[in-house]
Amino acid sequence: MAQVFGKDSTTDEVLGTHDLSNKRVFITGVSSGLGAETARSLAVRGAEIIGTARDIVKAKAVQTQINHEAVARGGSLTVVPMDLSELRSVRSVTDELTAGNRPFDLIIANAGIMATPFSLTVDGFESQFGTNHLGHFVLVNRLATLLKSQGRVVVLSSGAHRFSDINLEDPHFQRTPYNAWAAYGRSKTANALFAVAFDRRFHARNIRAVSVHPGVIHTGLTRAVSPEDLQAFQDQTSSQEGTGRGLEYKTVPQGAATSVWAGVVASADEIGGRYLENCHVSPVIPNDQAARSLGEGVMAYALDADSAERLWQTSEELVQERFSY
Repeated sequence: MAQVFGKDSTTDEVLGTHDLSNKRVFITGVSSGLGAETARSLAVRGAEIIGTARDIVKAKAVQTQINHEAVARGGSLTVVPMDLSELRSVRSVTDELTAGNRPFDLIIANAGIMATPFSLTVDGFESQFGTNHLGHFVLVNRLATLLKSQGRVVVLSSGAHRFSDINLEDPHFQRTPYNAWAAYGRSKTANALFAVAFDRRFHARNIRAVSVHPGVIHTGLTRAVSPEDLQAFQDQTSSQEGTGRGLEYKTVPQGAATSVWAGVVASADEIGGRYLENCHVSPVIPNDQAARSLGEGVMAYALDADSAERLWQTSEELVQERFSY
């Protein structure tokens, strides 16, 4: 009988004695937090990790530490500079990797930004939608030809997808008053819908995609959010839940556990095209039902197949690149 994991499980508990010495993994955002822990937990079990980061100096320090821990099992982390908010940077990295023609077993779209002040990327996209969704949309699709049969794509979404559905009529807040949390919610809904659409396209090739909510963790992701805004958010969610307990934080190893569970341990048919949290498939919340901010569950709109297809088509138009499968 398969071992059951939950919200308190850590990466090392989930992966246990798995031998990953024949696995090659691509992870975005490995300079700290969830990305660094995800890379570490896989590399120390023998996996070869290619990781990206904007802050390459910080990422090199992580690389040194992980390679020291992983050397006994033959695992490794190699970091490359990449900025998801610049499609030129994404395309440069993917061009080099596809030219090398070395396959991947797993891609983890981990990096992102959260609740940032309004800005546009160099390509003219609202920064959170452009970085969290469109950057990964281009990256994963361009690397798709390198995915092995039985390969997987894990896209980090968030419980914050409950803040807002996507808005394809005004994705860059040109006509809508900007709200940092609403923009973050849109981007996280887009992450979940991207996994739905990718899974539909690649299922026949025995490649599956999932989205993951890691939980609430103290990481660098909150760097753009003031302590006052975080406290106000906690007070609001506590009031909505009616418990008075506020947010329940996970450790980084607990937060990264669902990513490695989805990428290595879980049954592909169990998780393909779904939204996961706490190392299991999340229950679906009907769109006409108010979602509790602190409870489990994914809004139905974040898994809607028609919405996923519309997002895919709009994303191709925005990035001016079409992807075959």
